Amino acid sequence: MKKLIAAALATTALSGAAMAQSAEINEFRIGILGGENAQDRMNSYECLRGYTEERLGVPTKLFAPADYNGVIQGLLGGTLDMAWLGASAYAAVYLQDAEAVEPVLVKINLDGSFGYHSIGFARRDAGISNLEDMSGKVFGFGDPNSTSGYLIPSIEIPQTTGATMESDAYFGEVKFTGGHEQTIVAVNNGDVDGGVTWADGQGNWEDGYNSGALRKAVDAGLVDMNDLVEIWRSKPIPEGPVVLRKALPDDVKATMTQLVDELHEKDPDCAYGVAAGESLGFDPIDHEAYVSIVEARKAKSN
Repeated sequence: MKKLIAAALATTALSGAAMAQSAEINEFRIGILGGENAQDRMNSYECLRGYTEERLGVPTKLFAPADYNGVIQGLLGGTLDMAWLGASAYAAVYLQDAEAVEPVLVKINLDGSFGYHSIGFARRDAGISNLEDMSGKVFGFGDPNSTSGYLIPSIEIPQTTGATMESDAYFGEVKFTGGHEQTIVAVNNGDVDGGVTWADGQGNWEDGYNSGALRKAVDAGLVDMNDLVEIWRSKPIPEGPVVLRKALPDDVKATMTQLVDELHEKDPDCAYGVAAGESLGFDPIDHEAYVSIVEARKAKSN
């Protein structure tokens, strides 16, 4: 698939393309979804920013808003040109304006799949090993626009507990922490008893799995996974897409799709930072992969 994309785009001479594109756009703006603190997000994407500026021939800027909605609104308002969204955040954009963005690529796990999980977790020394042990305790969601940090667990966990996710229904209190990193830190510090975050669920627990928020937290030295325990896991969730603003010139979209598609082969360290851990890089994807998430998000908002 990657070779097909490369072949299809090979007819564009990159030097000429950069000149043509710079005449059509004055700058390129990449939004970075929440999940860890802004500076770490900016650092992880700096290499991609540099490559983009080199390939497009225009100044490229990174934006790391405090919450998911900042990226969503940037894409809807046309002030962002590209972002890697979670599936629910993509659904939020699509439901408000189906013509705002188009999905082009998805992260591929080491086993060739493009799914991940919402992972419920708690401190190992808290005596919590499953959802049953969480009854009456404090539960932490991440961001309201997060797929794994809110949408999917808010649907699937009640199927297990038989109660809503409202405070005092099953859990003593349910609160939003603000994002994945915040949830991980809150559980680790004992500010909440348990919470949910995202991971591919592959590899070793001690490493924070192969990719995801837990892996990034381990890499940043925020947690020792031996202090935590998994207490719940969702069904597989389709990994969110890399999206481009639909109104961008076609040659810009083609160049950026090729750039991200080839990132894993060109610069594995850069791809590791962008993909939040180990992966096989990115492969083509389209809207059809997210229809179920769009419907789930629509149902949740009604």
